[in-house]
Amino acid sequence: MKQVELLAPAKNFDTAIAAINSGADAIYIGASDFGARVNASNDLESIEKLVNYAHKFYVRVHVTINTILNNEELIKAIELIKNLYIIGVDAIIVQDMGIIKAAIENKIPPIQIHASTQCDNSTKEKVIFFDKMGISRVILARELSLSQIEQICSNTKCEIETFIHGALCVSYSGQCYMSYANGGRSANRGECAQPCRKKYSLVDSDGKIYIADKYLLSLKDFNASEYIEKLISARVKSFKIEGRLKDINYVRNVTLYYNNLINKYAKRTSSGKVFTEFTPDIKKTFNRRYTDYFLNGRGEFYNFVTPKSMGEHIGKVTKVTDKYIETDTKLKLNVQDGICFDNNGEFSGFKINKIEGNKIFPNKMPKITKETNLYRNFDFKFNREIESAKIIRKIGVIFEIYDNKITAKDEDNNEVTIRFANTEPAKNPEKARQNLIKQIEKVGNSDFYAIKTEIYTKNIPFIPVSKINEIRRNILDDLMNERINKYKRPLQKPLKYTKFYQSCLDYRGNIYNDEATTFYENSGCSTCNKALEAYQNIPQNTELMRCKHCLRYASGLCSKKVKFNKQLYLIDETGKKYPLKFDCKKCEMAILKK
Repeated sequence: MKQVELLAPAKNFDTAIAAINSGADAIYIGASDFGARVNASNDLESIEKLVNYAHKFYVRVHVTINTILNNEELIKAIELIKNLYIIGVDAIIVQDMGIIKAAIENKIPPIQIHASTQCDNSTKEKVIFFDKMGISRVILARELSLSQIEQICSNTKCEIETFIHGALCVSYSGQCYMSYANGGRSANRGECAQPCRKKYSLVDSDGKIYIADKYLLSLKDFNASEYIEKLISARVKSFKIEGRLKDINYVRNVTLYYNNLINKYAKRTSSGKVFTEFTPDIKKTFNRRYTDYFLNGRGEFYNFVTPKSMGEHIGKVTKVTDKYIETDTKLKLNVQDGICFDNNGEFSGFKINKIEGNKIFPNKMPKITKETNLYRNFDFKFNREIESAKIIRKIGVIFEIYDNKITAKDEDNNEVTIRFANTEPAKNPEKARQNLIKQIEKVGNSDFYAIKTEIYTKNIPFIPVSKINEIRRNILDDLMNERINKYKRPLQKPLKYTKFYQSCLDYRGNIYNDEATTFYENSGCSTCNKALEAYQNIPQNTELMRCKHCLRYASGLCSKKVKFNKQLYLIDETGKKYPLKFDCKKCEMAILKK
């Protein structure tokens, strides 16, 4: 079986620990600065504490430094990277080529470098460029199909990481400038204001409205669970869950779900087994309804109704009175569940105050009609179960007992031995045997669980219970120390310049500092413009966003039989107008600045 990694998000230390205990093989987390989620930062002390816990299970810790940096910030980022290496961090996720130039010139320690999805890794040529340079891992764009991912994997030697779950950006990652253009908050600098989750109207040059006041750029959430086996076969190394701003219940539920799923098809890069009686269910956690996006062709991946969580479909309204709503649901609902629905284009919701059979008594009667689809976006009982569930992770250990010693060997073949002193044969060998096994396997609150205990001696020693307990504690402490000493942090191999596959880059190269400029020059590529964030005045017709989501297609205006030649625009709630440009050959849409 192939060995793969489940990579889980964490906004803080507690969430990271929950993800590890739920089966993550690696964690990605933000440091104090320079992460693409400014509201998910952590100090070095917390990250070091996390590293120490993670490495017990051979879980890796990746830190995001995936924003573009100005000259002064680059200097600070390099110092941060040095400190992250000192405290044992396994990899950094980067966007800025200034950092990669520093790595080529040995100005940072040999910490593994992962090319962030913010690098716009949407083509085979881009991934091959990083691969030839020697980058350890490339994180692919979400828009790629299964066949494109297979092609990239077959043409590269570096590790490939793909997203498998969570929120979708409507724009290619690293290619969205709409938030910066509207209010100075740059997505490439971790400050995205999420204009894609706002309302827009689709109109043409004559003022005709095709779609009015809908969330036209809001996508459903990604769910690649049906493709895990195929992605493993394609040679994907790491499976990434989106969500560094998600709460601890979300991370625990989704991580455990994919932990159980991946275990069916592959070995894992970390150690340990998850013990819990809790059954994860991704339908019951935050989601805007699910899509497999472009993995298997173009699906219906947009959700014009709401950018908020819709949760699971529970049924339809069959009757409405002034006090209650009757439904055809076959699910068990709970008091305090959150219910939502589409009310003539407006998303509404209520909490359940009382339930009588299929009758739901809302806390406030909504305006609703028969046949309306209902969704549960907050399952009160399920969330209580997550919060109270015991989810622990332990490392398997085999004990072997000989005439005068005991050996403990873990699942990674780490081994330690403790010798007995001044023992004498037991008067009742069988009773002593059973007692010895029973006490040795009482691992309690340690990080280990006993797989089995083998006794390879006929002379069963008599050892007092208190002494057996002391031996067990000592040998498990020794075994954990041996595990940590034997942990091998992956190192970044030397990087080298290689020819870039384009001869010139404009602002979409996101070049924000002088070192990044030199990097591309050394790679045979000139730079026509700095990053858009370097300018206060953005020229007319600048491409603010490029998407695989096409509003001509979504609105039924894309047809080979009917030619549509009118200019289309998006208009936001303030009346601001954005021209749309369509690249039908690539089936892409661009949003421009008027």
